[in-house]
Amino acid sequence: MKISAYFFMILCCFACSKNEPRKPINPKPSTTLFKEIVEESKALNKVEDAKISRFIKKDTLNTYNVSPHGFWYTYNTKIEEDNATPIAGNEVEITYNIKNLKETILYSKAALGVKKYKIDKEDFIPALQVGIKLMKIGETITFVIPSYNAFGIAGDGNKIGLNQSIISTVTLISIK
Repeated sequence: MKISAYFFMILCCFACSKNEPRKPINPKPSTTLFKEIVEESKALNKVEDAKISRFIKKDTLNTYNVSPHGFWYTYNTKIEEDNATPIAGNEVEITYNIKNLKETILYSKAALGVKKYKIDKEDFIPALQVGIKLMKIGETITFVIPSYNAFGIAGDGNKIGLNQSIISTVTLISIK
């Protein structure tokens, strides 16, 4: 009985002690690191946008529109008729190529072939996902796309490099 009383008292003493939370090893808050990354990304985007602006200024033959979705485009072939444009769920067939801002072909239309793409249901170049919805059958549009709206920071791991803006000329063949 004496042993159980001692055991009960020891248990009460240890059960009531407070655990101290561990202090972080790195006193720098993670929000500061996040803010630094955001600022670096903004600076990179400004540099890319400046390169694209220089490219567009050099191209005096075309008039480029600025999309609110973060890319520029110009019509090579425009159809004035009031034809349908693709909507979510439609399957479209397109041909396209990919060039860099020096207009060196990275992927030709022949190499890429005819692409079947289901609008908003498949993964594809983000700017082209939006841009294709502007098109009517038979139209050809050239898109100038910054890396953050194309293949991102890493590129495609092959011909498209780190933080590389691209130019893509797309022709809409059909809408189903």
